[in-house]
Amino acid sequence: MSNPDELLVAIAAAVESERSNQMSLTVVVGGAVITGRLAPEAVWRERVAEVLKDSDRLGPFSDVLARGPRGNRPGRDEAPKHLHFHLARILQGSLGIPETGGMYRVAIKDVSAWTVGDLIHFDH
Repeated sequence: MSNPDELLVAIAAAVESERSNQMSLTVVVGGAVITGRLAPEAVWRERVAEVLKDSDRLGPFSDVLARGPRGNRPGRDEAPKHLHFHLARILQGSLGIPETGGMYRVAIKDVSAWTVGDLIHFDH
């Protein structure tokens, strides 16, 4: 979306202000469907940094995520520009990749469609 959906921005702002990860959302970005729960950016960064810290090759990147880029964090009055997904899957046919859920950061301006809720696939 060249002009981000104001309602989606408001949902992202509510997640940021509540520090909750209970809001389920499904978005379409570049033709991919991503479904999962939203998390506040700070919580998302902490969790990704924890995972990276345990890796021999990726450990040095944990500090980058933990502290975040200087000057790029939105101020309290600035609207969020990204959605931070926790326990999320990219849907491909009847599969959710990864099965256990992953951590994804999506630019709100790139979302072409969205719905409240987490899509779950069952094999029949």
